[in-house]
Order: sequence, then C-alpha cells, then structure tokens
Amino acid sequence: MNISYTKKGDYLLPNLILKDKEQYNIGKYGLLRLQYIKRYKLGLYFDLLVNDTLNEYLHDIDVTVMEKVQSLIKELAEKENINEKLKQDNQILWVSKMNNIKNIAEEIILKEYIYV
Repeated sequence: MNISYTKKGDYLLPNLILKDKEQYNIGKYGLLRLQYIKRYKLGLYFDLLVNDTLNEYLHDIDVTVMEKVQSLIKELAEKENINEKLKQDNQILWVSKMNNIKNIAEEIILKEYIYV
C-alpha cells in the first residue's frame, strides 16, 4: 500500500481516500468494543481506521456478540428451568431470574469478545 502525503505547515498529512461502501449502525456491543480498542488497543484502532474497516469490524463484533448473548441466555434459562410456565405463574420471579441470567450471559460474553 502506497500512501502519499501533503505538507500542511510543519506536518505531513496522509492523503487518504475512503471507498464508497455501506456504513452500518453500530449497537451497544460495537460501541463497547470501540471504547476498549481506543483505550487499550490503539494500534488495532488506527489500523482499522486507516484501512477503512473500522465500521465493518464493529458491526461484525456487534452482531456476533448479540447472537452469542441471546444463545447463552436461552441455554442458561433452560438449565435453570425458567420457562413459560414460570412466566405465567409468577411474572415477577420470572423477570427477576431472566434479568439475572442476562447479566451473567453478558458478563461472560463481554470478557470473551469485547475486553480482549
């Protein structure tokens, strides 16, 4: 990859041309990953930025993590026997248990996909 530069005052600025490609909306998990790489993985962040792949990368992370969280919630709910019958019999208990499972699932998945 050959990058040309333009001199502005004392600085050489790269002449970057972005390709016209689809831009994705980034959700919660993509934004969490963005914050993490900006703070702790600056090399990766700048590489993705310069190669114009940041948006696609964050979108892929967002979709992957969302799917994994949903899958893990379903799996944990089945293990804990949290089902539609419990939902009908005691909605407050069902909501409480489902919120707890969601928090557990997110914590597990965030450690595996976001904060690495």
